[in-house]
Amino acid sequence: MKQISTWNETTKGNSFQTEAPLYKAKPSLDQWMNEVKRGPNADRIGMYLVHNGVVRGTARSQVREGDRHARPVSSMRFSYDKEKVAQAVAAAEQMEGIYAIRVWLNQGMLRVGDDIMMVLIGADIRPHAVETLEFLVGRIKSECVSEEEQYA
Repeated sequence: MKQISTWNETTKGNSFQTEAPLYKAKPSLDQWMNEVKRGPNADRIGMYLVHNGVVRGTARSQVREGDRHARPVSSMRFSYDKEKVAQAVAAAEQMEGIYAIRVWLNQGMLRVGDDIMMVLIGADIRPHAVETLEFLVGRIKSECVSEEEQYA
């Protein structure tokens, strides 16, 4: 049976993580990598993938729907449902070949360029890492968060 851990919530921004100390602020990617590479499943992991979502200055409607008249984004109000995030992480932990997951989410009013979320996946092989990263980030974005763009 593979060993995947639990995740924990912190205060400003939240870090849902496996077998790591609580983070009070945005975690360091180097710290995450060091923790996972020293963890109990390090010898099973052959691929790490990271997602670092940031607030962009172009409106979602412009990027996704081609709306050339969309106003520039100046900030974003971001929040999430921690129980739904926990469920998404738990589902991702069950995917084939997954041995490490770290998720951190920001919250509040964020400016262009601010980090929204960070996700790290450690898997046995690349296809499992890619599939799980896509699944987890997609589920968080579609089911767990609220993003309200503010326009300039």
